[in-house]
Amino acid sequence: MQLTPILGWTATVLFTACYIPQMIKTYRTQKIDGLSFRLLFISFLANIVALWYAFLIKQPPLQFKYALTMVLLIICMVLYLKIYMNRNVSRERQ
Repeated sequence: MQLTPILGWTATVLFTACYIPQMIKTYRTQKIDGLSFRLLFISFLANIVALWYAFLIKQPPLQFKYALTMVLLIICMVLYLKIYMNRNVSRERQ
C-alpha cells in the first residue's frame, strides 16, 4: 500500500476519534459547561458541506470521515440537549 492512502486513513481515524473523549466526559459528568452547542452545530454543517465535496472528488477516506463525524456530532448534540433540558427541568422544580 502506498503512503498517501495510509496517511489519508490515519488522519481519518484520528480526526474522527477526537470527538469520542468529549462524548465520554459529557456522558459521565452530565455537565455541559464549557461545551458550545453552536460549535457542535456549525461543525455538523461544515461536515455536510465537506461530505458533499468528498463525494464530488471521489475520496472514500474523506467520505467515511465526514459521515462518521456527522454521526458522532449528532450523538454529541443529542447528549448536550438532553443534559441541558434535564438541568432546566431540575431548576424549575426548585
